[in-house]
Amino acid sequence: MKKIVFIVAMVLFTISIEAQKGEINWISLEEAVEAQAVSPKKIMMDVYTSWCGPCKLLDRNTFQNPDVVKYVNEHYYAVKFNAEGNEKVNFKNYLFENPDYDPNRTGRNAQHQLAGALRITAYPTIVFFNESGETLLPLPGYKTPSQLELYLKLFLNNDHEKINSQEQWNQYQKDFVSQFRG
Repeated sequence: MKKIVFIVAMVLFTISIEAQKGEINWISLEEAVEAQAVSPKKIMMDVYTSWCGPCKLLDRNTFQNPDVVKYVNEHYYAVKFNAEGNEKVNFKNYLFENPDYDPNRTGRNAQHQLAGALRITAYPTIVFFNESGETLLPLPGYKTPSQLELYLKLFLNNDHEKINSQEQWNQYQKDFVSQFRG
């Protein structure tokens, strides 16, 4: 128990340091889940690949935006996950790997088991999880700061629980007023 409290304390300390630098504090999925146990927040996970052009644009244009950085660091645990990487990830009592990963390949590689389990079919995809680590939505494609803001606030405020039809979703989008610059 002391080890978990120490790890979570270090994660929260790192988050505060990164927030002061003006960058999103990216942590691992395991670290985010451990932090949720102590201080519940939703998770925003950027699922990317090394060869993906729109992923690089998302990093440069959206994840560097000061409004996005501040909002994500304050309200979410942010996870960056390479969907074709070789890391082992323990999540939901299962060890996810990439057994077909080839370190000698350049460009596309085999998809990680976690990306498959999350039903990722496009890159980038931003996956939102609730405070219990349950998937809320995989959001595929490049998003501008204001486009991402809609979803960040939708899930933070649990507004998604009040939307039961396409008409309600259309109205929510129409009524949404972006406050992020860029």
